[in-house]
Amino acid sequence: MEYSQLEPKQIWKNFAALNSVPRPSKKEEKVIKFIKEFGEKLGLPTSVDSTGNVIIQKPATAGMENRQPIVLQSHLDMVCQKNNDVDFDFETQGIQMYVDGDWVRAKGTTLGADNGIGVATIMSILESSEIEHPDLEALFTIDEETGMTGALALKPGQLKGQILLNLDTEEDDEIDIGCAGGVDVTATTKFDLENTNGEIIKIDIKGLRGGHSGMDIHKGYGNSNKLMGRFLFLGLDNQIQLISIDGGSLRNAIPREAHSTFSVENTAGFLEKAEQLKADILEEFASLEKDLIINIEKTDSTEKAVSAKDSEKIIFAINAAHNGVFRMSPDVEGLVEASNNVARVELKEGTIKILNLTRSSVESTKWEVANQLKSSFDANGITTEFSGSYPGWKPKPDAEINQVMTKLYEKNFGEKPMVVACHAGLECGIIGANYPEMEMVSFGPTIKGAHSPVERASISSVQKFWTFTQDILKNIPLK
Repeated sequence: MEYSQLEPKQIWKNFAALNSVPRPSKKEEKVIKFIKEFGEKLGLPTSVDSTGNVIIQKPATAGMENRQPIVLQSHLDMVCQKNNDVDFDFETQGIQMYVDGDWVRAKGTTLGADNGIGVATIMSILESSEIEHPDLEALFTIDEETGMTGALALKPGQLKGQILLNLDTEEDDEIDIGCAGGVDVTATTKFDLENTNGEIIKIDIKGLRGGHSGMDIHKGYGNSNKLMGRFLFLGLDNQIQLISIDGGSLRNAIPREAHSTFSVENTAGFLEKAEQLKADILEEFASLEKDLIINIEKTDSTEKAVSAKDSEKIIFAINAAHNGVFRMSPDVEGLVEASNNVARVELKEGTIKILNLTRSSVESTKWEVANQLKSSFDANGITTEFSGSYPGWKPKPDAEINQVMTKLYEKNFGEKPMVVACHAGLECGIIGANYPEMEMVSFGPTIKGAHSPVERASISSVQKFWTFTQDILKNIPLK
């Protein structure tokens, strides 16, 4: 099926065009050029700042000049995840999409609906000669997924809008008015290597659901790094010597796979305990992780290993690191206040790296979790660093745009929307630091499985979202 034939045609046409352009985080050169040329072809004032953010300006349509100017904002980059058996290069290939009932999916990779549907929606508004709207600035930021680099680089005075509409949430019945901040916690150390003394074992964990490390963190999905830590812990009574660990990939994705190679003495005893743990884990996750596969087998290796003493430090560190929900909000029902994702564990040639993403809507709790992680890593001789800290977005429930959007949603769809704060990291908090008077709201269509290869966008929800967006633009408050 031609995606331009799906409704709304404008959005799916632009989304297909966007998805033909490679756009991994931190490698957005091609998509920056694509969006810049899009604005220039429309004859609209278009600029690219020194960081790579693209701003396209469009004047108000007739009769809308007395409305407050707005910023429509989405990010250009996408999370790049693929199934292990899929041969795909995110830096050179466009996403391969297909229609599955009410869903648009990708063939074995992330779809890029996060935040590509938002980008395509803004493109559709920019090229339309029929949609009513006030003066607007279309802000396309870069590197949202791995550092919020674009939002952090925006300068005071760069934007003129009084209201920012962020099109980057994933449930079409929600209006988001707040979000979590975050900080990257990285633990790394190099250990000496030695010859192995026991037989070599290999463990492979795969088939987990993965997902968004903020929006899905409360769902109890399996974390492959933490599961691997449980198996390695069994080896502490058997003089375990770690050779390699390769688990997870991106900080903002719940890890789906992990692989380890190590030597143990008393192999038969270890294998017996490991098989029992495998049975226990499969039973624990039977309802949530139906595709979970755990393989445990003897193998051969000539590589050297970390000593048993240093292996113990690594295993203790992995097992002690908090993963999942740390605290639920006492003020907002159902909201995760603080969490951590043990996202990436890599041991290679004696160097251990443990990458975490800590999130919280409360700054003090964010640092409580980060410092707890640092305590567990440092206690085991693994050096910890903090980086990429960004603030949360404090809700302003009484903002005029919130009231307008709530009433419009009820009028259009016959029910009240969920006015919420989310546990994802949105750019609103960062932008708001330089534009404290700007009112901000985030909304979007229903997208499931973001940050994983099962990511999918609902076709009917995009239609609903498009109707809602156009009505909002017509009803922006007066200056």
